[in-house]
Amino acid sequence: MLLLAVDTATPAVTVALHDGASVVAETGQVDARRHGELLLPAVDRVLAEAGVALDAVTGVVVGTGPGPYTGLRVGLVTAATFGSVLSVPVHGLCTLDGLAYAARQGGLEGPFAVATDARRKEVYWARYEEGRTTGEPGVDRPADIAEQLAGLPVVGAGALLYPEAFPDARGPEHVSAGALAALAAERLAAGDALLPPQPLYLRRPDAQVPKNYKVVTPK
Repeated sequence: MLLLAVDTATPAVTVALHDGASVVAETGQVDARRHGELLLPAVDRVLAEAGVALDAVTGVVVGTGPGPYTGLRVGLVTAATFGSVLSVPVHGLCTLDGLAYAARQGGLEGPFAVATDARRKEVYWARYEEGRTTGEPGVDRPADIAEQLAGLPVVGAGALLYPEAFPDARGPEHVSAGALAALAAERLAAGDALLPPQPLYLRRPDAQVPKNYKVVTPK
């Protein structure tokens, strides 16, 4: 097994290779405006570090979000392209699950939540117990969910941005492709079904077709 994992659902552009036992190479850079520019060079770097060619990859793992429309699409389209070119399966994983996995690997125990920045003064979030979500991911204003999450550690950039709503904010701040790949490898080894590589948007994109625009037709 050699899994290529990518995630662009947060400001972090992150890529890793996992051989089924451990992460063999990983890179990441935080830049919310350059996902498309940074992703393919990051793939080249992890392949070079691992000393393998792209055609050695046996599967692709991609973070499905939730995340902002443009950045999220970069990772999903790239993963789908690699899967098609290499004729290998493409597996989706919720980006929040990757953050939760990294937090547990870092020693966080008991119930907790994960929150990432959804912009518009909102967060994408989910609650976890024993490494599994207790419900579907949501997108809400921090103040609207503060009572639900009161007393829980909250992991991720969304928690760190709103300390008044999430006083027990924890790291990691952004997802790592290494954690995503390790989680995928564990679930695949256990025979668990992963998500299809489809985006979890949770809301409409910021860019929309204007209403009542003037139609100009030739005379």
